[in-house]
Amino acid sequence: MSGKVVSLRAMELGDGPQVLAIYQAGIDTGHATFEVKAPDWVAFDAKYLTECRLVAFNDGVVMGWVGLTPVSTRAVYRGVAEHSIYIAPEARGMGIGRKLLEALIEQSEQAGFWTLQTSIFPENEASIRLHEAYGFRIMGTRERIAKMTYGPMAGQWRDTTIMERRSAIAGC
Repeated sequence: MSGKVVSLRAMELGDGPQVLAIYQAGIDTGHATFEVKAPDWVAFDAKYLTECRLVAFNDGVVMGWVGLTPVSTRAVYRGVAEHSIYIAPEARGMGIGRKLLEALIEQSEQAGFWTLQTSIFPENEASIRLHEAYGFRIMGTRERIAKMTYGPMAGQWRDTTIMERRSAIAGC
């Protein structure tokens, strides 16, 4: 896939199988989430907000995706969301994460979000560096927040690094 032009667009229903396969590939690394299995499309669609849900693609092949989940149902937190970003294994290192994160920031600000946050395993240094490059700050570490149930660290307590980006245009 090296050298191919990658485009971005809103995620569509037909992207579901590819999006979920990329999600599962990230899960399978054991360094992306505590989730054991990607949800079915109905559960995924219910979890992620319909706004700011993007895919990176080339020749009809989805190479990565990003989406937002609300951090609270309380109205005062409407502008705060947690995001997930996943890149297909064969597309990692091609700058797709940068394109998706940049577009997410722009679209989320236009949609009135003033804070984006994420939780990353500290071992996922590439993701931490990517987020820092786009203005995310490390807010802290949740030490031994949960025990891993699968993968290379099964049975071990895991830390997560909490990162946050405040919108400069939202005036906060």
